[in-house]
Amino acid sequence: MALKRFRVVATGGTFDEIHAGHIALLSKAFEVGEKVIIGVTSDEFVKGRKKINHDFSRRVSSLKEMIRKEFGDNVSYEIAKLDSEFGPAVTTGDVGALVASAETQEKGTRLNEIRKKNGLAPAQVIAVPLIKAEDGKPISSTRIRAGEIDRNGRLLKA
Repeated sequence: MALKRFRVVATGGTFDEIHAGHIALLSKAFEVGEKVIIGVTSDEFVKGRKKINHDFSRRVSSLKEMIRKEFGDNVSYEIAKLDSEFGPAVTTGDVGALVASAETQEKGTRLNEIRKKNGLAPAQVIAVPLIKAEDGKPISSTRIRAGEIDRNGRLLKA
């Protein structure tokens, strides 16, 4: 097994409809970090920003179930409720890296500006490429909710 590069890494999202992109994101986070802090947006924070199908507790239980199924019981993680864009990643000094999708990696710049103001060292930003559906467009919870694709990117309607 490869040596983990960071003691603690952070990642996050809404995790409304768990899909192949979420698995890729967490796979990279578990690959490079001994422990992963997974931020999950609160119902209050997501309200008005995007439509979701599942409340916070359901999203967290689905996420935990997916982690158990995909990565087993030997991965170290904690789930943090996100009431803001960054959560513990801006206040926890031992976070060495942020694992983000290619779509959201620019948040790493803002994260590091806030970390600097808080007297913390910058976190390395690790971008994970977006996973594409059969039609070449990114897999997303929005597309799954719309009935366009399934969790693996297979097209459900033309």
